[in-house]
Parts: sequence; structure tokens; C-alpha cells
Amino acid sequence: MQEILKVSNLSKTYASGFHALKGINLAIRSGEIFALLGPNGAGKTTLISIICGIVNPSAGSVAVDGHDILREYRAARSLIGLVPQELTTDAFETVWATVSFSRGLFGKPRNPRYVETVLKSLSLWDKKDNRIMTLSGGMKRRVLIAKALAHEPKILFLDEPTAGVDVELRRDMWQLVRELRNTGVTVILTTHYIEEAEEMADRIGVMSKGELILVKNKTDLMHELGKKQLGLQLQQPLPTLPAALSMYPLELSRDGRELTYTYDAQDESVGIGEFLKALSDAGIQFKDLHTTQSSLEDIFVGLVRESR
Repeated sequence: MQEILKVSNLSKTYASGFHALKGINLAIRSGEIFALLGPNGAGKTTLISIICGIVNPSAGSVAVDGHDILREYRAARSLIGLVPQELTTDAFETVWATVSFSRGLFGKPRNPRYVETVLKSLSLWDKKDNRIMTLSGGMKRRVLIAKALAHEPKILFLDEPTAGVDVELRRDMWQLVRELRNTGVTVILTTHYIEEAEEMADRIGVMSKGELILVKNKTDLMHELGKKQLGLQLQQPLPTLPAALSMYPLELSRDGRELTYTYDAQDESVGIGEFLKALSDAGIQFKDLHTTQSSLEDIFVGLVRESR
């Protein structure tokens, strides 16, 4: 798949000496949804701001569809739509006027039909003549997305797109992101909602302390790092694990009353039935069992903890 965005050895050091970014290398494929995760202060917004031409890098380079963001700023920036985290809009303008104006800022000719299509796709058509100051927070966020799409960008950046919106609107926006991807738009989002990345992203990047510590296909990440656990409440406490069970990755609780078996849920060679038979053969009986599986949140927390 063709690369539409390439970040090479990108660093940012502020005048205070703070190293916000440290040698970031990242390639984004055309038409994918890429989720960028990380705690506050990890460098996510700084990275987006440099790519979008808001902040200058200290070192390294960024190319947008082959256009260097410094040498060919106008061409690169015209390919990018940015939806910032803050609800910054021209409160006294109408929805139609502010979206049309955003299109003109990038030198695009008037195209009322396209603007109408964008507003309808965001459920804003019946609000087109409303002043933005009269809209709800969720509708204002939709207007920000409409403004970002007004000049028909190839890449859409969403910086915490669903922060502060209700669950219903969040799911509507997830659906919109999928529809944008289906039209060929590359979507890059930062989020604190782990389930958002798990629900939508094709690939996931994790940042910590200005470094990109991991980039993986979501399904590969879940496969490699996601674990499933079978917990068994024992009938009688065990003083120690029997030698006959040494082949299994088991953990015995301190009081000897619970046994935990950790395994790869997608490994077809793992036989739960075989394990339970081995327990029976060892004379171990249990009165209850339950299973838990690692979520993307568990994986994320573990990765960030390891990077500290």
C-alpha cells in the first residue's frame, strides 16, 4: 500500500530545553486509520502540530504525499485537514459560511454541492443557517470536522475527536471516520479512549516521553501481546504446584486456593480440555472457574510502564 505520510528522524526541543520529540520515524499508508496513543505529555499533539505546519521541527523531515512540509509548505498543507481538540470556531458565523470560508482559504473554487454533501454527511444540513454560537458542543465538533474536510484533504487529523461528547455522538463519529476511510481519506487520530482505537484503527502507535515506542497492526498487537487467563477456585488449598503440571504456565495464589493459567487465546495448540484433564489426573478439584482476556488498554498500560 502506498505511503502518504513519511516522518523521518523528527525531533523537537523547545527553548526551555524540553525534548518533546526524540527521533520519530513513522510511515502512514494511504487509506488507513491510524491511532496514536499515549499519556498526557507523550508528544502526540506536538507531532501532529509539526506535520500540520503549526510548529517547526528542530531536526528531521516530514513528507506529505512526497511534498516536504518546509520546502513545499503550501502543497503539503493543502493535503491535510486538522480537527483540533479545542472547540475554536467563529461563533457569530453560520455553519454554511464558516465551512465555505475554510474551503476558500486553501484556494479551492466555490463548490456549493460539495459543501452540501459534507454538511449532510455530518448531519449538519438542517443547521446550515444557524450561527455556531447557538449549537451544542457535539454539533460544534461536527462543524470542526466539516471545516477540516472543506478543501477535500487526503489526510484528516483528529486530535481527541470525541473528548467531552456523549456515547451516542461518539459512535456516530466512529461511523463517519469509517465512511471517510472508505472514500480514500487517510485518518490519523489521537485518543485517550482505548476502546476507540480498538474499535476503529487498522494500526496503532504508542508514544511515551517523546518517543514512538511501538507501531503495530492492531490484530497483530492483540495476537502478540494479548493474553487470556483461566482462573480456578480450588476445592482444597494447594501447598505447592504438583510436578505433573510443570509444563503449564501456572500461578498459585498465596493462600493456595486459586490457580491461574495464562495462555495465548489464538494459539490453536492450547488445549483447555487437556489442561483440565491433567488437573483431574493430579487429583486437583475446583469449585468455580472464570476467564479474562487482555484488552488493548492492558497492553497499552504495560507498554508505557515498561518504557519508563
